[in-house]
Amino acid sequence: MKRPKLKKASKRLSCSKRYKIQKKVRDHHKKLRREAKKKGVSKRVKKDPGVPSSAPFKEEVLREAEQRRLQIEEEKQKKLQAKKEERAQKRKKEKEAASKEKEPKAKKARQEEVPKKRAAPDRSSKRYLCSELNKVIDASDVVVEVLDARDPLGCRCPQLEEAVLQREGNKKLILLLNKIDLVPKENVERWIQCLQREFPVVAFKASTQIKDRTVVQAKKSRIVASNEVMDKSRGAACFGNTCLTELLTSLAANTQNEASLRVGIVGFPNVGKSSLINSMKGILACNAGVKRGITKSMQDVHISKTVKLIDSPGVVASPSNPPASMALRSLQVEEGQESVLEVVRTLLKQCDKTQIMLQYNVPDFRNSVEFLNLFAKKRGYLQKGGVPNTQQAATTFLDDWTGAKLSYHCKVQENRSLPAYMSEAVVAEMQNGWDLNKLKTGNKETLKEVRFPNQASSIGFTSNGPTAGLLSVCDIPEEKSGAAEKEAEQNDENDEPEQITEETNEKEEPEEPQEASLKKKTGHVQFKSIPTDIGISTDDAYDFNTDFK
Repeated sequence: MKRPKLKKASKRLSCSKRYKIQKKVRDHHKKLRREAKKKGVSKRVKKDPGVPSSAPFKEEVLREAEQRRLQIEEEKQKKLQAKKEERAQKRKKEKEAASKEKEPKAKKARQEEVPKKRAAPDRSSKRYLCSELNKVIDASDVVVEVLDARDPLGCRCPQLEEAVLQREGNKKLILLLNKIDLVPKENVERWIQCLQREFPVVAFKASTQIKDRTVVQAKKSRIVASNEVMDKSRGAACFGNTCLTELLTSLAANTQNEASLRVGIVGFPNVGKSSLINSMKGILACNAGVKRGITKSMQDVHISKTVKLIDSPGVVASPSNPPASMALRSLQVEEGQESVLEVVRTLLKQCDKTQIMLQYNVPDFRNSVEFLNLFAKKRGYLQKGGVPNTQQAATTFLDDWTGAKLSYHCKVQENRSLPAYMSEAVVAEMQNGWDLNKLKTGNKETLKEVRFPNQASSIGFTSNGPTAGLLSVCDIPEEKSGAAEKEAEQNDENDEPEQITEETNEKEEPEEPQEASLKKKTGHVQFKSIPTDIGISTDDAYDFNTDFK
C-alpha cells in the first residue's frame, strides 16, 4: 500500500495578522532612528567630492591617494597573513602536544636514547662536488678531460691536469674535443695539432638526442641518425665513438690487470661529459641537458667487458678567474650568486658586435640592455602589455652559449709553451701506450663525416686562457647553512633602525664648520631641503584623510 503524500503547511497569513507585523516593524525602525538622532549618529556617509578639476597638480594628488590606498590594502593583507600563520602554528603545536600525550612512556624513552642521525651532505655544495671529483680521479686508470671545441684552452684546468699527473699509479691523461660540429673545420684541425704537443687528442661529436632507456630497449637498436645521407651532423648522430672505443679497448688489452679499465670523464660543467658516456653506451645511462650542474656524484657505466666509464660532477671554477671564464664555466647563475643580465653583458664584450647582429638577426644596439630588448622582441618573449621579457631573453642567450647550439670559435695559440707542471719526459710518458697512428686515422675519418659550419657564420670569441679550478677541499671557503644565513639577515634588519637613529641624532647636533664635517663624514652625502613656493594656499590643499576614514 502506497504511503499518502503529506502536504506542506501553507505560509499564507490573514490580512489583519500581516498588517500587524508590518506596523510593528515600522514602529521598531522609527524608534531606532529616533534614538540615533538623539545620540547624533548619522547613518548616511558623506560622499567624497574628490579633487576638483580646476585644482593644480590634480594628477599628482590622485596618484598619491591611490598609492596610499594600495599601501593600506597591503598592510591589511599582511596582517591577515600573519594571523593565519599564527593560527596554523597554534594548531600545529596543539596537535604535537596531543600526539605526545598519547605516546606511551616506553616509546618516548626509546626515542630519547636513539642518537640523532647525521645530516646528509648537501649534494650541491662545492665541498661535496670537489670530494666526488677527487674520488673519480683516484678510482681511474685513464682520465679523459673533455674540452669544448669552441674554446678548448678555456676549458682546460691546470690544477686538474697537475693533480692527475701527481697521483700514484701512472695514470694516463688524454684530451677529448667535443662539439666539433659547432666550429669551422680549419679551426678544429689547428687545435688538434696544437694540443697534440702535450697530450693525445680525440675529436668527438656527442649525440644530444638519446631517448629514454626503456624506449631504446623496446626497439633494441643503437643510436643512428634519421637520415645520414642528407645531414650526418644532426643531434641524433654521433661521431668519434668508434675511434675512442678502439683506443680504450687496445689499452685495456695491453695492461696486465685482469679487472676492467676504469676511465674517468672529467671537465667543467656543460662540456658534454654525460652526453659522451651516453653516446658511448648507446642509451640514456646518465642524466644530461642544457642546464649546468646536473651531475652531482660519480656514476659507473660499463660500455664493454674490459672498459668502464666513470661520470663525474663538473670542476668547480675558482672565483679568481676573469668574468668571461666564470660566465661560461661556473655555476654562479644557477646558485644565484650572479645575475643572468651581468653574464650577458660580459659575453657581449668578448665578441664582435656585427657578428652578434648577424647571428641573432637584430639591428644595431648600444649596450646589453638594448640588445636583450631587441632579442626578446625578435623571439616573442613578451610580458603583459607587450613589455620585452629581458630575463627570459638573457637565459636563452646563455643557454645558446653553454649548450650545443651556437657556433663560435677561438683563435689557436700555436706558439704556446709547455705549462710549468709539464716537461718533455711527461709528454713522452703520456703518449706511451697509445696507438697514435690509429688515433690519427680515426680523427681524420671523424672530420670527414662531420658537417662543419662556415668561418663567416661562426662568431669570433676572445679566449682568456686556461680556467683555474678548485680541487682540494681546504681551498673552498666554508658555506653558510640556511639557519646561519637567516640569522645574518635578522641581524642586518636589527642593525638598520640603529643606523637611522644615528643619522637623526647627527641632524639634531648644531652645525659645525664645513671642513670638520667633511672629515667626519666622508662616506655620507646629505642633501639640504630648499623651501620652494609652489603658490598653493592652505584653502586649496587637498585633505587625504577624507579618502581613508
